[in-house]
Amino acid sequence: MALASRTEQRPAGRKPPPRRSFWGSTVGKKTVMAVSGLIMLGYLVAHVVGNLKVFFGPEEFNAYGHWLRTMGAPVLHREWALWGVRILLVAAVVAHAVSAYQLSRLDRRARPTAYVHRRRRASYATRTMRWGGVIIALFIVWHILDLTTLTVNENAQHGHPYENVVATFSTWYGNVIYLTAMAAVGLHIRHGFWSAAQTLGAGSARRDRALKATANGLALVLTAGFVAVPVAVMTGVVS
Repeated sequence: MALASRTEQRPAGRKPPPRRSFWGSTVGKKTVMAVSGLIMLGYLVAHVVGNLKVFFGPEEFNAYGHWLRTMGAPVLHREWALWGVRILLVAAVVAHAVSAYQLSRLDRRARPTAYVHRRRRASYATRTMRWGGVIIALFIVWHILDLTTLTVNENAQHGHPYENVVATFSTWYGNVIYLTAMAAVGLHIRHGFWSAAQTLGAGSARRDRALKATANGLALVLTAGFVAVPVAVMTGVVS
């Protein structure tokens, strides 16, 4: 009887609403954003470890740069593994940016009128995530042109990454661009790690404090690690 009554309540001829795909749903977009963000976070951890090799001198840092192009050898051809990492990162960046943009549009559609008062719970990092993302995206382009293609690095030398890093951070504009971007990265990590944990179901009343501490710790350590390199060049510790 209960089944029959529910069937009768649906108007004749009306089709059930179509099921949304995983990507078409808000949950799907948030999941894609969280997973792609964690992929990029893993890359940043590995990247900062590699960057800190600059403190061990040009021989070791240049050897590290050479290894990046030959990793996976002799199974893989030269730079195959490196290009695999690059393709994965590009896919993660695109997925992250597209999902963030579409979620922002969905949020605006659901709330066409701006709040009269800002929500107190929104932290500084939360309010600046969008601008921070734009800054980071622009920095990625600059970083590639500066230390990968060597297009904007006037004193660059092919095959000498140590010397190229020193050349970059010997200019005032190179330092300003890099330090500004690293501040944005730190804020992005702090809020992004916390949001990803909530999206993927890792958050709970017991784990929230530990997750917040982890997010703050990751942001602080990674930002300090990246900033240490230009500061070392500016102060003459690395030259």
